[in-house]
Order: sequence, then C-alpha cells, then structure tokens
Amino acid sequence: MASSFAFFSIPMHGHVNATLPIVAELVRRGDVVTYHATPAFAGEIAATGATVLPYAGGEQRLPDPPTPAGLVAEVARISRRVLPGILADLDRNRPDAVVFDSACLWGLIAARVRDIPSVCSYTTFAFNDTVPSPVRFSWSMLKSVLAQPGELVSYAGSRAVLQRRYPGTGVPLVDIGTIRGDLNLVYTSRRFQPGTFDDSYKFVGPSLGARPHDFEPLPSGGPFLYASLGTVFDAGPAPLRLFAEALAPLGGTVIISTGSVDPAALGPLPANVIARRSVPQLEVLDRASLFVTHGGMNSVNESLAAGVPMLVIPQGADQPLVAERVTTLGAGLSITPAEVTTDYVRSQARRLLQEPRFRESAAALAVEQREAGGYRRAADELQKFAPA
Repeated sequence: MASSFAFFSIPMHGHVNATLPIVAELVRRGDVVTYHATPAFAGEIAATGATVLPYAGGEQRLPDPPTPAGLVAEVARISRRVLPGILADLDRNRPDAVVFDSACLWGLIAARVRDIPSVCSYTTFAFNDTVPSPVRFSWSMLKSVLAQPGELVSYAGSRAVLQRRYPGTGVPLVDIGTIRGDLNLVYTSRRFQPGTFDDSYKFVGPSLGARPHDFEPLPSGGPFLYASLGTVFDAGPAPLRLFAEALAPLGGTVIISTGSVDPAALGPLPANVIARRSVPQLEVLDRASLFVTHGGMNSVNESLAAGVPMLVIPQGADQPLVAERVTTLGAGLSITPAEVTTDYVRSQARRLLQEPRFRESAAALAVEQREAGGYRRAADELQKFAPA
C-alpha cells in the first residue's frame, strides 16, 4: 500500500525547486503526492508526476525584493486566503503526512487543524534559539517595521484572524522562521548547518536532481568563471557588467546569468564573456572553477556539491549567515555590496583561483554534502515517517 503526502511551499523558485527531486522520487517509488501550488509552478510540479492542487485565488505573490516585515505580513495574508480551500482539499484526500516549507505558515496551520503528521522542509538553514532567524525580533526587524508600519498593522490583523479561526495552532508572534514539524528535513550537511538541534532534524544534504530546461548549448572547453545574483534581488545591469569586466582577464570563459535583466542592457562585453538570462546552473558549476554568488542557500548548496569555491556577495535575508558559513569553513570569501568594485572583485577572485586551500575545502564539503544522501535520503526519511 502506498503512502500519501501533501506538499506545500511558498511561491518562490528557491523553495519549490529543492522539493521537486524528492517528489519525483516518491512518485517513482509508488507513493501518492499532491502539491498545492500557484499557476506559475504548476508545469514543473506536474512533470514530477504529482497531482497539482491550485491555491484559491491564483497567484500568491511575495514581496520582491523581500523585507522582513513585508515577508511576515504577506505570509499571514496568504494564509488567511488559502487555508479554507486547503482544508477542504485535505478532507477530500487525507494524506498520511503534510510536508510544508519552513516559511509556509499555512501548511503548518493546516496540518495542526486536521491533526495530520507534519514535516518541515528547510531550503535554507534551520533556525531555533541557537540559530536566530532573519525574521526574529531584532534591530533590523524593528527598522524594517518602522519603514513599513502598514505591514505591522496588516500582520497583526491577519494573525488575530488566524488565531480566532484556528485556535491552538501555534501561530508565531512574529518569528515565522522558527516554525517546525514533527519531522524536519534540512537540505544541507550537518557541518554546514550551525547550531544545535534535536533528533527530529535530519540533515539530508542538497536536494539536487535533473531539471527540465531548454537552454542554449554551453561552449566547449573551460574552465568557467560563473557569476549570478539569483532571481529574488533585482541587481540591475551595472553589477553584472562589473562582474564581467572583473573576471574576464582571469582566463577561461566567463558566464553571467542575468536573471530579470536583459543581457543586451550590459552593453558590449569582453570576447570571453557570455551573458544569458538563465543557464543550466548545475551543468555550469560542474565545469566551473569559481562562482560569484549572492549566497542563496540553493546556489551555495549546488556550488558546494560541485566543489567550487565561491565569492559571496550577500544581499539580504539569510544570505549573510550563509556567507559566514562559507568563509568559516574555508570554501570561499565574502564581500559586502558596498565593497564591490572591479579591482576588488578581481583581486578576491584571483585569490580563490590561485590559493589551493579554497578548492580543497570546497572539495571536502562536497564529499560531506554527497554523503548526507540528498533527495533519496529525504524520500527515505519521509517513507519511514509515514510508512505504507
């Protein structure tokens, strides 16, 4: 008899992508998976074999770029909107376990309201008292609230509604970053994760699997020097062009992933630079000797899995903590956005290419990330948690 799982995620690529190999593996093993999602993600989720259940109201958009106050307020607003439909779906399909993203407050509430065993999926670090989350009450959170006082009012109203409709479900006062499940899957190795956690936390390593894509072929040869600032924070053309000019003299082929920026906006580039809106990142990293990154957890996990040293330029959210772990464990260097100049980026990149210790540390972490088990280990843990 197959087990059944209901997946929930916030509508962001970095959070959905890590779950897709796990879902595909569960389906391959014969389990039944439903995935509650917005239309933007329906196609790639359906490709795993899961049944897609759309959220009521269509797209549910989070702040772009996210701020602590804006993120917390919008997650609460989305929870109010989608929970009635979600609870009806759970009544019809009654899964053996609910798997929800660590920022997906409505998944946690739904599991507790219907008394279904719950699994929290951490695409970033796990947070608790030993590892404070980016949305904890702090000076930076207070500054975010003061800059957006309307979001505080909105969150307070949404939280009051959620507590009244769904009493006893543990809606956090502020810090949604520390919600947890009965089982907790963290997509990194135990050494890369800071802090102390109980046995309900399983550090399964990066959840990396094949992704459908239609990219232009990569150039032959190598090595690649790769730069990307991800899809969440809008960098604009200036820093991307700066990366191209900084890296081009260092040799090899420079690949710039521009995201929402039109590559043409970068203007004429050195002959060994290729700029594209998106690239097959796993394939690029397999042939890269350096990665300039914003420090998003998925990107860092993919770089560590490939043993590629990083120059991390954190933009916000959990990225400063990710950058700190990369540097503490010797797998790269970190600079602030204020320090980004052509000469400084080039000098730090040259260090990463010329000093063997960075590649050696990244290679050691790559072994640990692989040995953690990845999406197959995650599927194993889910099947042990909700056996057929």
